[in-house]
Amino acid sequence: MLFKSFVSASAVALALFASAPSFAADVYKLEPTHTSVTFQWTHFGFSHPSGKFMNAVGQVTLDEANPAKSSVEVSFAIDGMNTGVPALDTHLKGPEFFDAAKYPTATFKSTKVEPTGADTAKVTGDLTIHGVTKPVTLTVKLNKKAPHPMMKKDDAGFSATGQIKRSDFGIGAYVPNVSDEIDLFIEAESIKQ
Repeated sequence: MLFKSFVSASAVALALFASAPSFAADVYKLEPTHTSVTFQWTHFGFSHPSGKFMNAVGQVTLDEANPAKSSVEVSFAIDGMNTGVPALDTHLKGPEFFDAAKYPTATFKSTKVEPTGADTAKVTGDLTIHGVTKPVTLTVKLNKKAPHPMMKKDDAGFSATGQIKRSDFGIGAYVPNVSDEIDLFIEAESIKQ
């Protein structure tokens, strides 16, 4: 009788465990051809040029049960910068600015995710550029999370904005004529692993 009760209780426990929803966080890998980091500055007050990185690699961990436990890790090679002006690219990659030969990679690793709405959050993390690490907060919007119609895998797309001071990272040449403040515009798609 005791054995029969144990078997019945075990069967009930297994059935409950099997039917319980999974609350594990999902890992999404950045899809580089649809992920861009655009940076924009002011040039002597006359114009607002921009540059772009299309070579980001990394992952987003989405925890739907507890969004504050979500995270992101991204890196990109400075050598992949493109302003549309080859001479400017060479200048920006040189020792006066990014010094890509000495500091070839930029990274961002989140330290805090603060949900601000059903599909928005403030994401704070450590940004490392030019060998200097500083905290940065991005305003992030989840654009869509659904099966990708072509890849047949779950896709999550995001837009994010933020601002940094380049002098904070030791890249202060020509301030204030060339603005210290750099606006960031990030678009990302990520594929569930």
